[in-house]
Amino acid sequence: MPVLDWFSLKDKAALVTGGAGLYGRQIVRALAEAGAQTVVASRNLAALEQFAEALRTEGLKVEPMQYDQADEQSILDLRDRFLDRFGKIDVLVNNAVTRPMKNGYQSPAETFADSMRVNATGLFVVTRAFGDAMAGRGSGSILNIGSIQGMVAPDPTIYRGTDMHGWAPDYFFHKGGMINFTRFIASYYGPRGVRCNCLSPGGLQTPNHPEPFVRQYGERTFLGRLANETDIMGATVFLASDASCYVTGANVPVDGGYTAK
Repeated sequence: MPVLDWFSLKDKAALVTGGAGLYGRQIVRALAEAGAQTVVASRNLAALEQFAEALRTEGLKVEPMQYDQADEQSILDLRDRFLDRFGKIDVLVNNAVTRPMKNGYQSPAETFADSMRVNATGLFVVTRAFGDAMAGRGSGSILNIGSIQGMVAPDPTIYRGTDMHGWAPDYFFHKGGMINFTRFIASYYGPRGVRCNCLSPGGLQTPNHPEPFVRQYGERTFLGRLANETDIMGATVFLASDASCYVTGANVPVDGGYTAK
């Protein structure tokens, strides 16, 4: 088989949780452009339907499904609806995240617990529900979307001259844990043909970012810039597809060299 054919996701069924957000949108597009029948799932069905419809006008196979990652039964219902629709699950992308600690390190303790309910417990329940379905067929790829903030400490210097900050203890906690959870899942499901990897992006530039942050963040990387709206698409397809069939338990930074500097 020609090597480029290994990157194809034709006839694959993929699920992306939290797929209407900043990185989720390019993840969904990447999988669909590679040929996968792609479901985008979150609580906000109206936003999902609008996003999916826009991609369908381009000829891409994208469908919305609603669920709540803080609710185990909602996750199990999503699994059942997905399997009823496609009969299988080939690719799971764990991208859903909630950020309830609005006041950073000084936020109420209960907001940390709220975060863990979705970002840790919910991640586990989703992964088990769909991972078991993959294991039953003897194949599948699970991709956890981590962050550079699961790899290194906050760097206050990139926020100088702005009202931004990086003091989000829950985010650092669960993104760091996600990396070793990835290794656990790779070990648990590996004998049954299911792979699990983590992709850790850097910051994605938005129009709302103040100029000092854009400049200082860029100086912190080798490539001199924040990520753009296509930068993780290639790595997503690689880790989801058979092109990475001997890669599992890995954490892949896609950060312009931020964590290597």
